[in-house]
Amino acid sequence: MDTNDARLIHPVDERLPLPQLVILGLQHVLVVAASPITAVFLVSKALSLPPQLTINLLSATFLVTGLGSLLQSFGPFKVGAKLPFIMVPGGAPVVMFVLIAQATNLQTASGAVILAGLFYFILLPVFARCLRFFPRLVVGTILILVAVNLIKIYGGVIAGKPGTPEFASPLSIGLALGTVGFTVLYARFLKGKLGQVSVLLGLATGSGLAWALGAMTFKGVLTGPWFSLPTPFPFGMPHFSLVASLPLLLFTVISMAEATGQTVAITAAVDKKPDPERDVPRTIRGDGVASVLGGIFGTSLIITSSENIGIVQATGVRSRFVTATAGVILLLIAVLAPLPRLASAIPAPVVGGTALIVFAIIGVMGMNLLREVDLKLRSNLFTLASGLMMGLLPIVVPGVFSRAPQIIRPVVDNGLAMGVLTAVIINILFNHLPGRSPAQAPLPEANASLAKP
Repeated sequence: MDTNDARLIHPVDERLPLPQLVILGLQHVLVVAASPITAVFLVSKALSLPPQLTINLLSATFLVTGLGSLLQSFGPFKVGAKLPFIMVPGGAPVVMFVLIAQATNLQTASGAVILAGLFYFILLPVFARCLRFFPRLVVGTILILVAVNLIKIYGGVIAGKPGTPEFASPLSIGLALGTVGFTVLYARFLKGKLGQVSVLLGLATGSGLAWALGAMTFKGVLTGPWFSLPTPFPFGMPHFSLVASLPLLLFTVISMAEATGQTVAITAAVDKKPDPERDVPRTIRGDGVASVLGGIFGTSLIITSSENIGIVQATGVRSRFVTATAGVILLLIAVLAPLPRLASAIPAPVVGGTALIVFAIIGVMGMNLLREVDLKLRSNLFTLASGLMMGLLPIVVPGVFSRAPQIIRPVVDNGLAMGVLTAVIINILFNHLPGRSPAQAPLPEANASLAKP
């Protein structure tokens, strides 16, 4: 190729040598690999799914994340941003998927994912107008409620079922806390690329500890077929319920806002001229298609990952063909049957410990957002308090709305849905209705102290 022609190629479109593509693509996969694994185990353990179905869901999750990453990297038919993106299961949507399944059934949960994926396309033309109903105050509230839900669910996965001989087993608790401890130590002492995979290293070390203590076996990993394809509609034909789907439909607005920020961030990281009106809709369309595929194959929403933006910044490698290669690697993991079987052999306490540290960070992110909110304003204080109150009530007092009409039970029994709806409604009441409410004024100094850290 002529030198002058090479200079015309933007680094995003640069085709690197194959060995380099494989190494750099594998790095992206290692950084995000914990997300598909923990997402599947959250669903599997929380809903007591059989091992074979868990393996099928692991394959399906890697398959959809691989296809989604290829979509975002190549952007065919304006679906995908043609930027170096990797796609993963969203943490909050996984929790919502579990809560919907617990309140209804798995067919309804899968139907909710498909509806939410389609909702991206319906909402895309008007989503900018909806963003004002989801300020930092509301998003911060949502993230805290997501973290509390995850701690409750994964705490149950680690401790086991109350009343059984295995409940609160010292071995299970020790493995979980040991996994968390190793993860924190790796994050503290490892630098650069190794520091970026501290979660995965913590998971691997926890698994090694479990194997040394006899709590993990590799029996069956190498038996059976070496190649397999995940099964569409693993829970049966989906059932569609708008009421049950409401938590995920609401989340799509937040997801679109995140996609906007991530698209701008990755554009800056690759030093490309920003064009949000062109690139953001393409990113969102990619999220929508991947999420519909996720619903078909039994996963929750599949969305763009922010982790790989840090890799692009750290390495300076901007080529979208690197993330496309990562997508191919994810597809290989999906069809090589021993790899999902190996992942399914990891003990629940180890996965639970990894999930606690990974998803508890979501709560910290929520707190960080709330730090930028003026909680001395009575409107903000009462919006946050109301959202947390209605969101935490179904969590800390299970069955509190058990006598509510059956048609609204999927919403009122879902702490996350209740918290989101309440925060959005109270925020609209204070900040979006005509006229200035006295409640928007700052609190008196004596009461304002309640809002301080």
